[in-house]
Amino acid sequence: MGKEKLGLFTLSFLLILNLALGRFVVEKNNLKVTSPESIKGVYECAIGNFGVPQYGGTLVGTVVYPKSNQKACKSYTDFDISFKSKPGRLPTFVLIDRGDCYFALKAWIAQQAGAAAILVADSKAEPLITMDTPEEEKSDADYLQNITIPSALITKSLGDSIKSALSGGDMVNMKLDWTESVPHPDERVEYELWTNSNDECGKKCDTQIDFLKNFKGAAQILEKGGHTQFTPHYITWYCPEAFTLSKQCKSQCINHGRYCAPDPEQDFTKGYDGKDVVVQNLRQACVYRVVNETGKPWIWWDYVTDFAIRCPMKEKKYTKECADGIIKSLGIDLKKVDKCIGDPEADVENPVLKAEQESQIGKGSRGDVTILPTLVVNNRQYRGKLEKGAVLKAMCSGFQESTEPAICLTEELETNECLENNGGCWQDKAANITACRDTFRGRLCECPTVQGVKFVGDGYTHCKASGALHCGINNGGCWRETRGIFTYSACVDDHSKDCKCPHGFKGDGVKSCEDVDECKEKTVCQCPDCKCKNTWGSYECSCKNGLLYMREHDTCIGSGKVGTTKLSWSFLWVLIIGVAVAGLSGYAVYKYRIRSYMDAEIRGIMAQYMPLESQPLNTSGPHMDI
Repeated sequence: MGKEKLGLFTLSFLLILNLALGRFVVEKNNLKVTSPESIKGVYECAIGNFGVPQYGGTLVGTVVYPKSNQKACKSYTDFDISFKSKPGRLPTFVLIDRGDCYFALKAWIAQQAGAAAILVADSKAEPLITMDTPEEEKSDADYLQNITIPSALITKSLGDSIKSALSGGDMVNMKLDWTESVPHPDERVEYELWTNSNDECGKKCDTQIDFLKNFKGAAQILEKGGHTQFTPHYITWYCPEAFTLSKQCKSQCINHGRYCAPDPEQDFTKGYDGKDVVVQNLRQACVYRVVNETGKPWIWWDYVTDFAIRCPMKEKKYTKECADGIIKSLGIDLKKVDKCIGDPEADVENPVLKAEQESQIGKGSRGDVTILPTLVVNNRQYRGKLEKGAVLKAMCSGFQESTEPAICLTEELETNECLENNGGCWQDKAANITACRDTFRGRLCECPTVQGVKFVGDGYTHCKASGALHCGINNGGCWRETRGIFTYSACVDDHSKDCKCPHGFKGDGVKSCEDVDECKEKTVCQCPDCKCKNTWGSYECSCKNGLLYMREHDTCIGSGKVGTTKLSWSFLWVLIIGVAVAGLSGYAVYKYRIRSYMDAEIRGIMAQYMPLESQPLNTSGPHMDI
């Protein structure tokens, strides 16, 4: 086929692509201008598809519009301009005009000069667009992967308003807000990765493969823990009907032009063909389906990373044989994978690839997938650098606050606000208990549950243990003191919440309980022969003249004196003798009744065989003659 026909084919291919994937959604975040008053308000801005957007967080700074190099296409060092913030000052947001060079290059140049973020003002009045990286054939610049600052495109009108305020001598302060850029409805994040098995597409393919390798560990931890639900996807296109029988269409498509991919080398005469890419994409999709049915979807990450390492195009190993070897080594059912793939030469639809084409079309808030690779988190397309840390930030922002897994709370991803002044929350330093709970988005002040004991309160100024067993946690916040072998506590281990000083003490039960001097207050040990001595938490009462003290009666016994509160020894002897006599009498009565009962029983038995003197002869009944 000549160059003209090839050009026509390529043009038709792109037209079909544009028609099929026509709805592109611009992902946005909020920009809040806090000063000056003339432009104060909340505005929308478009998230750039490079750098590291601060998903789930905010960034406050002051805006600068440089007098020179306003389009940021040259190094600011050439103009002796620096945006590095001085100690105590807000970070610098650089306002840049659109035009003359790539968006990503503007961000890189501003970052090198010390900018914390860039705002690109549109050059014409139009709806917001997504700032993307350069096309693949021009994306060999190393700086693309080194951009770490966030970027945003703002409307021309807002850009003009900011310039006007700055020229009038006003300081423009603002806050970039990404807290709602990713929905966060519950404790599980659902995400998709639109990827490709092609490894000969230049810098983007290399970046994608590096991401798969670096992100695999985190992805598998999240999936195994039930924190995420991951689904891989693959873009395919169909060949225009007029070209389905052409050599070019046959080399780029399977199933008679239904599912196609561009030639990896953009050269139909050498290397692998587009249909080889489609088949390997299909194989990866089928591997996912098979392992997902076994309840181990994370094995997909092992397969795709192993395939990228062991089966590269440049080594001529991009084949079914190499892929099958990896499938077997991972214990995946090869027969099920082959059955899922089907026959690529057949003039039939493939259900897997057909579903993939339908998924490319955006639904709800998610736009059509037009960029490879594309990450979708909770039905929102991710914008930014495809790098482990940046992607994890976006994913972690998709969890409902306080439900984030531990991987989201590492120092690499967020700042633990509980480490400084305990986040302004309640804490008990003695018991090492705090109401501050670190989250990816910030912190929460919530009274904790410790060892099964729930604390109640506002979380900011107070938290108090409640319920059974609460005395086991810092004594329930109540008073407690030990002296020698004695320990007293004002905490009662039941469902009560109040602290109450124990018997023998008085006070508030929280800060203090003071010993009650029972002897001084004359509440105990008041009998005539009693001697009272106060002790900590109790008292000791003894008797004079060697008498015995009875605490329950508050009396002394054994003195020999007659009185209402004393017992004499003679009375005790009388009592003992009386008890003995009563016992003997009872025993005699018992013996007499037993003997009478036995006599009656014997008489009854004998009466059955012979009449006794006291009984008349019975003449009725049958007789027997002798």
